[in-house]
Amino acid sequence: MPAIANYRGIIPAISCPFTPDHRIDEPALRKLASWLAGHDGVVAIMTNGHTGEVFSLTPTERAEVTRIVADELKGRCPVISSIVCEGLAEAAEHARLAKAAGAVALDVMPPHHWLRFGFTPGHALQYFDAIHKAAPDLDLVCHVYPAWTRASYSSQLLAELARLPYLQAFKVGQRDMNKYARDIQAIREADASKAILTCHDEYLLASMVQGVDGALVGFATFIPQLIIDLWNAVKAGDLKKAMEVQAVITPLKDAVYGGGEPTGEAHARMKGGMYLAGVIDDATVRPPTEAPNAQEVAALRAAVEQAGLLKR
Repeated sequence: MPAIANYRGIIPAISCPFTPDHRIDEPALRKLASWLAGHDGVVAIMTNGHTGEVFSLTPTERAEVTRIVADELKGRCPVISSIVCEGLAEAAEHARLAKAAGAVALDVMPPHHWLRFGFTPGHALQYFDAIHKAAPDLDLVCHVYPAWTRASYSSQLLAELARLPYLQAFKVGQRDMNKYARDIQAIREADASKAILTCHDEYLLASMVQGVDGALVGFATFIPQLIIDLWNAVKAGDLKKAMEVQAVITPLKDAVYGGGEPTGEAHARMKGGMYLAGVIDDATVRPPTEAPNAQEVAALRAAVEQAGLLKR
């Protein structure tokens, strides 16, 4: 299958619907994928991100999620699958599984032991190389973690990664706007052809106006049209319109993210909002992630109603 030609636009990181007994709900996942792909401005769908509760999924289930979405969207919209692993051999295995399942690109998250122990630039380059060798005809997307973590990439390393011919896009989520600006500049100077996508779900407008190429965010699995409208206003240079759209998004953002960064419970609240908006029919999350409490559901209901999206 050919690689993705266009990463510039909105890429939802899809939520994974579950049945009440915590199995992957294939019909619901197909329905959600098809609905997202039907929005003009969505250029791809990403499976197995944090929003998709990837840490609750086995390797077989991760491949199954990608297979379901890729099969549903065949010929309509390309699918990226995240690689969330700890070592080179495991990452290579997951890459091969994702390719067999129908992914045409791989979003590479840092191994999570780096969060505890740190890493060297050589570790990162070896990791990307191992994934590329396992699936050489798939593009790679570099998933950039927050600046405050030990898995954060330096501007110099991002420039090195940008020079890799098989790495075509960056999912940037520094949560530090000074570093964010420096990193964008470093990537552009290394290879201006590489796409840069914000993944600052909670800082959408502020991060979009920094000269990026779109957004790869879990929030777009909930409110794709609002995020597309925001991006179109930013591209048009219409700040007034962009601020109006962001004003609708902000209460939803506050109800989902609680004024902080995305968390497992934020993804559960997002599912609650999606249920209220009629996007999904069951907001079940897998333990140990906890469903929103009554106060959080009330805040979600108020925000969804304010946005004119309330269906339940």
